[in-house]
Amino acid sequence: MAAGVRLESMRRRVRLSRIAVWTVIAAGPVALCIAVTSAPTTVRAATAARPTTVHSAAAAPDPAGYAQLFISAWLRSSSDEATSGPARLAQSMAPGVDLPDTDADAQAEPWGVTVVRTARRGGGAWSVTVAAQDADGSVRYYTVPVAADSRGASFTVTGAPGVVAAPARARVPKSPYGVSVPDGALSGAVKQFLAAYLSGAGEVDRYLAPGLALAPVSPAPYAALSVQQVLAVEGSAAGEGVPAGGTTVHVVARVEARDGDGRWPLAYELTLRARSGRWEVAAVEAGAAQGGGVR
Repeated sequence: MAAGVRLESMRRRVRLSRIAVWTVIAAGPVALCIAVTSAPTTVRAATAARPTTVHSAAAAPDPAGYAQLFISAWLRSSSDEATSGPARLAQSMAPGVDLPDTDADAQAEPWGVTVVRTARRGGGAWSVTVAAQDADGSVRYYTVPVAADSRGASFTVTGAPGVVAAPARARVPKSPYGVSVPDGALSGAVKQFLAAYLSGAGEVDRYLAPGLALAPVSPAPYAALSVQQVLAVEGSAAGEGVPAGGTTVHVVARVEARDGDGRWPLAYELTLRARSGRWEVAAVEAGAAQGGGVR
């Protein structure tokens, strides 16, 4: 009895399906197109909803700090005191590398250690050049061989450091600042801005172009400041007055600052823009090359 009921139910569903198909065909091509195109829309929506996996690039290895720390510890260590803190640190960073055999009492500890060059040799091998300065001002340069994994997560010093000559001095490019700026509105704006910026003589904001936010050096490091020379890139800076609004010039100012310890020669690269009959500082960068190089 139950089997007969199930069979009759299946026959009824088949008949209903046939009726639905013929109803769509009878309704015309438009209804048929709607029926055919509705299903793919659902598929596209489901596909778009799939989460996208974002792969971030792995950080490049940087063995510079590791080599710097090793040289600092190695120079402070001695084979006679292999259990000291610097010796243990050097040995942990460079297994198999011998410690210096020095007189601990006569050993001069480095005053400062700085990385000056990093070169990649391939296959995870690096060569790092480190400068070590003693308290008397003398400097020695060491090359340190370092191995790094591809992710930059682990490093090992693979051999003893070697003393090398100091890196050669690079050729200084010709300075673009070739126009002398006379006493006038432009040089005056430079002097007033730097006096406020470095010695607290006035408010810095009054000399800045709209959009530039710059706080003065605080506390003011210098008691007195004088601008020795102002050079510009553009020929329009050679005039004593203020040109039309929007005119932009790039200058470098050589400054002499004084404090309780003495005189300090400084240089500042500035971008100034004319507005409403006056020059305003639009950008600031310290330590600029001037006159063929920093003197």
